Amino acid sequence: MRLGVALGYWGRAPDPGHLELVREAERLGYGSVWTAESWGSDAFTPLAWIAAHTTRIRLGTAVAQMAARAPTATAMHALTLDHLSGGRMALGLGLSGPQVVEGWYGRPFPRSPLAATREYVDVVRQVLRREGPVAVDGRFHRHPYAGPDATGLGKALKSITHPLRADLPVLLGAEGPKNVAQTVRIADGWLPLYWSPFRAGTYAEALAGARPGFVVAPLVRARVCDDVAEGLLPVKAMLGFYIGGMGHATRNFHAELMGRMGYEEAARHVQELFLAGRRRDAVLAVPDAFADEISLVGPRERIAERLEAWRATPVTDLLVTAPDPHTLRVLAELNGQAGTGTPGRV
Repeated sequence: MRLGVALGYWGRAPDPGHLELVREAERLGYGSVWTAESWGSDAFTPLAWIAAHTTRIRLGTAVAQMAARAPTATAMHALTLDHLSGGRMALGLGLSGPQVVEGWYGRPFPRSPLAATREYVDVVRQVLRREGPVAVDGRFHRHPYAGPDATGLGKALKSITHPLRADLPVLLGAEGPKNVAQTVRIADGWLPLYWSPFRAGTYAEALAGARPGFVVAPLVRARVCDDVAEGLLPVKAMLGFYIGGMGHATRNFHAELMGRMGYEEAARHVQELFLAGRRRDAVLAVPDAFADEISLVGPRERIAERLEAWRATPVTDLLVTAPDPHTLRVLAELNGQAGTGTPGRV
């Protein structure tokens, strides 16, 4: 099981410690670094900055939102960064939800998310393979565009720039069972938002058809500390925001996922508190048990024991969100790679 470091997206401003954290991760042999986006900082620009200040660590988006860009534009970002970094790029994509797609990007959320995802990935793959002009006549994506308001002057094109790698990895952030099953069929890897090593059977059927080399890379918050309850507070804060605020009361994929993992009543309660403006209460209402099983928090010995449970699952890459270099070093030592300086391929 390889380790990666997940930086997420910025809050009010960029974190001045992120670059040094990534450099330390590279020194420790972490295989990859991942950035994200919501409705503020974008996922690609920080990777360009990181690429310029590192030499080996691989670069990934976890995730770049599909609604933010046409698939050809996303492919342009990926192939450009792949060239500039010497072939270190991995493209993680996600559909997001109706609240963000329609509220922030001003676009309709697709009535058929699975079809929209398939078409998007198809276009990206066509750009990267560069076997001919991009040609898609889909429900959500048309190249050339042929809608009722088209000029009729559109021309099928292929990238002027030759991609460095036709097989640049494409991974998907998926939560629903059907979406995960499709991810196994059309992508090179899966980026689970919440993964519990104690409930790995939840996706056993979907992952059964995964081909050799398929990447399973969940995001995991980690912190080496003496007080487990205190260490879980940032995890609960994240969960409270995602379950309560990252979606509408009637359509929140994160709350639905928590429900499928056995915490349906708790998810509903967290949502109600958050939407009522009681955000602190919403965070405190997140069950410690749920926060604990999807993270790695506590003294070194406790993390070492729980890390074994993660190794026993189909997880290939653990993408760690950690607040300090010490936690990164402890995880690297426990995973047997501290100081190797040899990131694995994503």
